[in-house]
Amino acid sequence: METWIAVFVCVAAAAIVLQAAILVAMFLQMRRTMDRMERFTSDLESRLSPILTRVQILLEDTQPKISEMVADAAHVVYLARAQAQKVDRVFTEASDRLRGQLVRADRILTGALEAVEDAGTKFSHNVWRPVQKVSALMQGIKVGIDLLRARRGRRRPEEPLEQEEELFI
Repeated sequence: METWIAVFVCVAAAAIVLQAAILVAMFLQMRRTMDRMERFTSDLESRLSPILTRVQILLEDTQPKISEMVADAAHVVYLARAQAQKVDRVFTEASDRLRGQLVRADRILTGALEAVEDAGTKFSHNVWRPVQKVSALMQGIKVGIDLLRARRGRRRPEEPLEQEEELFI
């Protein structure tokens, strides 16, 4: 059994030596990787540093201008809103005035049309009826005269009977 213990101790010692060798190899590999990462980081930092400096300077230069542009845009919007309200007010007043004028013109035209209609009615009642009566009276007188002529004409055989019929119709 002692031999087995010696074998196990040798195997364990070899395993510990192997583990130590692996840990040393991992340590060295990790160190190389860390050195590479450090070089990469310093290289990246050296390249990005001037760019970041320029961006910062650019931002410092443009920030007041951007703030001024935003303030100007806000002022323009305020003025545009005020002007739009004024234009709306002017159009509202103009449309109200136009509506009032249209109502007034409608009343005037309605009154004028009623006056013309009333005048036409009075004209036809006061002028046309007497004219029609006079015309009818004149027609009656004419028919009477024609009838008298026709009777006198019967006494004369030379006038045709046709003329008498035309006058009668």
